Amino acid sequence: MSTTTQPSSAPDTARRAPGLKARHIHFIALGSAIGTGLFYGSAGAIQAAGPSVLLVYLLGGAVVYFMLRALGEMAVRMPISGSFAEYTRRFLGGWAGYITGWMFAFEMLIVCLADLTAIAIYMRFWFPDTAQWIWVALTLLIVGAANLASVRWFGELEFVFTIIKVTAVIAMIVGGAAILVFGLGDAGTATGLANLTADGGFFPHGAGGMISAFILVLFAFGGTEIIGVAGTEAEDPGTAIPKAVNTVPVRILLFYVLAIGVILLLNPWREITGEESPFVQIFDTLGVNWAAALLNVVVLTAALSAINADLFGPGRVVAGMARERLAPRAMARTMRGVPVVTTVALLGVLVVGVLLNYALPDEVFTIVASLATFATIFVWLMILLAQVASRRGMSRQERTELAFPVPLWPFGQLFAIAFIVFTFGIMVWQPAYHTALGVGAGFLVVMTLLYAVTGRHRAGRA
Repeated sequence: MSTTTQPSSAPDTARRAPGLKARHIHFIALGSAIGTGLFYGSAGAIQAAGPSVLLVYLLGGAVVYFMLRALGEMAVRMPISGSFAEYTRRFLGGWAGYITGWMFAFEMLIVCLADLTAIAIYMRFWFPDTAQWIWVALTLLIVGAANLASVRWFGELEFVFTIIKVTAVIAMIVGGAAILVFGLGDAGTATGLANLTADGGFFPHGAGGMISAFILVLFAFGGTEIIGVAGTEAEDPGTAIPKAVNTVPVRILLFYVLAIGVILLLNPWREITGEESPFVQIFDTLGVNWAAALLNVVVLTAALSAINADLFGPGRVVAGMARERLAPRAMARTMRGVPVVTTVALLGVLVVGVLLNYALPDEVFTIVASLATFATIFVWLMILLAQVASRRGMSRQERTELAFPVPLWPFGQLFAIAFIVFTFGIMVWQPAYHTALGVGAGFLVVMTLLYAVTGRHRAGRA
């Protein structure tokens, strides 16, 4: 196991020429937790847990916060390309860095396939007779061009996408509050605090129902770790990363707990079936008869934003691995700070999404949407373990001089690690997640075999 440390002030040949301003990092952080998991997936979590889903989002948000603070501590101290894959390699050993990087790439590609398919499904609203694969191919061209152009183009695109998403959520919260305060809407529909305790109580399905929602909620937060990747591209990582990470509690309270709280106050939880988005229900109540079209624009933006980030993140991580000989050397090649070969390779893999949408337009979303959960929480676990290991290799003075130390050390980290291990237990317990568990475990085994056969294990000792 390597315990080599490097202060942030030291030069690092793997560090890229920065191209993202503080506002880019802030909005990447802001937008990473706002996606289809909130706009559509929240209905499934509500049905599983009832009103107690609010506690699940708070617990899941705490896990994400401690994970990101762990990543932030390492990223401020060592702002290097490759981010958490490189940190796990340095502090947990070659295999850990190798498998974390490839698991993150696997996670992002699976999510990207799901979001590509989601865009094709959303476009049916306006173009019901157009083949799905056409929209998938067009989306890949747009987002691929933005990622290949420059780091700054990626940041600007993500900046615009996030403004649209954030505006939609704030409008929903304000609109919902107006309904509650001024008594708008259907007088026959129960609203108010009574909705949190009626119809089975706050825990209508007991502790088991609440636990069942953990997977859905953690999946909704998947991708937030891109802050660590984007932060290393910042012009001033020491300032940009802490500001971005520290917005996480506010984002979770505002965009998840408050938004879903408003939804539950406006509708008895059993009526939130997922047949239409809870957001549409609120706009319909306000008399916005074009609510469905409005939401379609928002979810399209959310999916485009996710795909944009899903290409950016693994591109940087895999390129960083290539420099450490944990991936083919050609993938380290860059132009204008962009890992061109890696990005093109990822786009090539995503062409599979075009083919799947051509061959299986009705089944493809179901096939790919449930496969990323294992990879998401696996990457989070490795980030947490790497940070714990990095602390063990420090002297007391080094720990005292940390510019962005994790709070509540070590109790917050132990809580987050235990929660993730518990979530793996849920996947074993519930048959619905056995496929995702099997695919994730299978990917681990295959990549570990390749690690040994290709000689990457010798590179990992460097």
